[in-house]
Amino acid sequence: MITRRLQMVGLALAAALALAPAAALAAETQVAVAANFTEPAKEIATAFKAATGHTASLSFGSSGQFYGQMAHGAPYEVFLSADADRPTKAEQDGLGVTGTRFTYAIGRLVLYSKTPGLVDGAGAVLSSGKFNKLSIADPTAAPYGVAAVQTMTKLGVYAAVKPKIVMGSSITQAYQFVDTGAAELGFVAYSQVINVAGGSRWLAPEADHAPINQQAILLYPGQNNPAAKAFLTFLKGPQAVAIIKKYGYEVR
Repeated sequence: MITRRLQMVGLALAAALALAPAAALAAETQVAVAANFTEPAKEIATAFKAATGHTASLSFGSSGQFYGQMAHGAPYEVFLSADADRPTKAEQDGLGVTGTRFTYAIGRLVLYSKTPGLVDGAGAVLSSGKFNKLSIADPTAAPYGVAAVQTMTKLGVYAAVKPKIVMGSSITQAYQFVDTGAAELGFVAYSQVINVAGGSRWLAPEADHAPINQQAILLYPGQNNPAAKAFLTFLKGPQAVAIIKKYGYEVR
């Protein structure tokens, strides 16, 4: 009986020792994520942990705000921007690790309203004047805001619509304005409404604005963190790509 008990204890210790290296290798990385990518990033982080054991701790906000924080020493290790400009600038300014920058998703802009029939299939509502408020993300901080202004300019309606614009600090706030009724319609990220039933929407033609090339980069605080490097590798893989596409982004 004693021998059998000792054998059981020995097996338990062996199992614990076998698991110890894997636990010791697990690490955590701090990831700054553009607000439009909130939901897919959450799913990717869950899949990443299941596949690698590493944890991706996500923070969400506008790309411009994140860049300002990083320039002042914020300890983010990975940056998932909503554009290519800020990761490029991070590389040039010595905040990002050279050679780690890549496009992880191409975003789509959509004009959305909770009111069925308000937004038509050609975006003509913008020239009709049949609304009081239109929300967009702040173009100085959010690439989707830039794309919204470019689209309205291309349509020749920006000057007329400008007095009706309410500006969100990020694409998340721009969507919240529409969702709460503070604005009847708004330019938001397609990923924010792809799974929302009802309402009305118009997917802005990609030719009407500059491409929303969303780039990622490894930041210098994460250059020696295996979890940070592993997260970027996972982001390029088939499991993450499937999630990204599910939310209406393009991956090329």
